[in-house]
Amino acid sequence: MVWPQAVKDRIKTGNDRELVHSYPYRSACPSTVWAELVEGAEEELFLAGYTNYFFFTQVPAFPETLRRKVKSGCRVRFLLGDPGGEVTRQREAVEDVALSVSTRIRITLEHLDRLAVEGLEARFSAALDAINHVSLSVFRFDHDALVTPHLARLVGHDSPLMHLRRHGDGGMFDRFAEHAEELWSRGVPVGERRA
Repeated sequence: MVWPQAVKDRIKTGNDRELVHSYPYRSACPSTVWAELVEGAEEELFLAGYTNYFFFTQVPAFPETLRRKVKSGCRVRFLLGDPGGEVTRQREAVEDVALSVSTRIRITLEHLDRLAVEGLEARFSAALDAINHVSLSVFRFDHDALVTPHLARLVGHDSPLMHLRRHGDGGMFDRFAEHAEELWSRGVPVGERRA
C-alpha cells in the first residue's frame, strides 16, 4: 500500500520520534502529565531542576510517592542549585521575584529533610556547573523526560518544555540525560555542603 503524502508528512521518523509533545510554557504542561510520569517511574526518578520545589505543590501526595518509590527499589535523585551560590544570587537578581531562587531551593530541602528517606539521593551542582544547571532543567522518569531550557529573565514555569521519550541510542533523550548525569557526577552531596 502506498501511503498518501499527507500521512507520510505526519509520521515521525528518526530522532524526532522522541518528541512526544512540546509546550510553550512549562506551566502549560498538564499536572496530570507530571503526576503520571512520577507514578509510572519504576527504575529512575531523577529531578535535575535547579529548585525542584514545584513537585511538592503540583504532584498529589508527592512525599508519600517518593517514599514508596525508594522502598520499591526505584532510584530517586534530586540535583539542586546551591542556595548560597553565586549563580543563585545572580539568577535571583535577573528574575527579581518575591519567591526567590534560594527560597525555592530551601523549600525543597525542607521537604527532603522531613522525608528523611534512606536511599533518596540529593546533591548540589558544583559551582563550576551551576550556570549550566540553572539554564536547563532535566526531569527524568525512566525512559521519559521533561526538559526545560530557561529563557532570559523568565522563571522556570514561563519557559518552554519538551516531553521526550527514548527510542534509541544517541537521540535527544540521551543527550539531555547525559547532560544531567554529567552535572550529577560532579555534584556535592547535600549533607556535605550544608554541614
